[in-house]
Amino acid sequence: MTDRLVINHATVREKMDMTAFVKACSRRGLSMVSIWENEIDRIGKAAAKEVLTQTGSRVFGYNRAGPLLASSATERRQRLDAAKRSIDLALEFDADHVLLFPGGAPEGEKGLDGARGMTEEAVGHLLDHLGDGAARLALEPLHPMLAGDRSSIVSMSHANDICDRLGRNLGIVVDVYHVWWDERLDEEIARAGKHGRIAGFHVNDWLVPTKHTLTDRGMMGDGVIDLAHLWNAVKRAGYDGPIEVEIFSDDWWARDADAVIDLCIERCASIFGLVMERA
Repeated sequence: MTDRLVINHATVREKMDMTAFVKACSRRGLSMVSIWENEIDRIGKAAAKEVLTQTGSRVFGYNRAGPLLASSATERRQRLDAAKRSIDLALEFDADHVLLFPGGAPEGEKGLDGARGMTEEAVGHLLDHLGDGAARLALEPLHPMLAGDRSSIVSMSHANDICDRLGRNLGIVVDVYHVWWDERLDEEIARAGKHGRIAGFHVNDWLVPTKHTLTDRGMMGDGVIDLAHLWNAVKRAGYDGPIEVEIFSDDWWARDADAVIDLCIERCASIFGLVMERA
């Protein structure tokens, strides 16, 4: 078994439920998986825990706590309470980290100042709820094209600034799809690594042309991202965790899920030099 590579369930979610997905990863010698709360809901919490126990699989990333933002204080409190329940469930599953999903600017808002302030306030409350738990909360800077409807955190520098202010038990997931374009990326990765903040490293690729902002990510090696360079950058920064494949793609979702997982492993072995061992 290896803990150097993780597949995120989103990569094959259209063809595999959580039970089939965890078993497929285990058959290929992958000791960890990254999971989604809505997929737990599909099969039930008991069945989700059972397949993890049966295969000896551990949860790396837990998706997700959020959305957090809303126009009214009442709805923001409701969303914050729901996010706290998600964090509690992630702790039940012994997740390494919990991805935070702020959501976009509330209806009627102009600009991002309000969304940024509400996001940081909500993250602070969630950190208070987490306390000194075994898991970390993780910010994931998204691509700027998603600032309006998904998250106001769209750069590593902004994520680092939030971590500077909020500190404890807060990390950053580096998803190459979202941050590869940033001329300050190496500098900000090093900054995050200096403080031990890098919680995960997500890989995929940026296709040219890109047809959809959410569901046209590429298989590693099919696009223009210098993946090996970014992997070396996070390693130089002190990250010693796994590579995680997360591909949102209508194209790849339409294909045979087992074949997609096999190709993910093959591409990661080729690009990143990972040596995989079958169970």
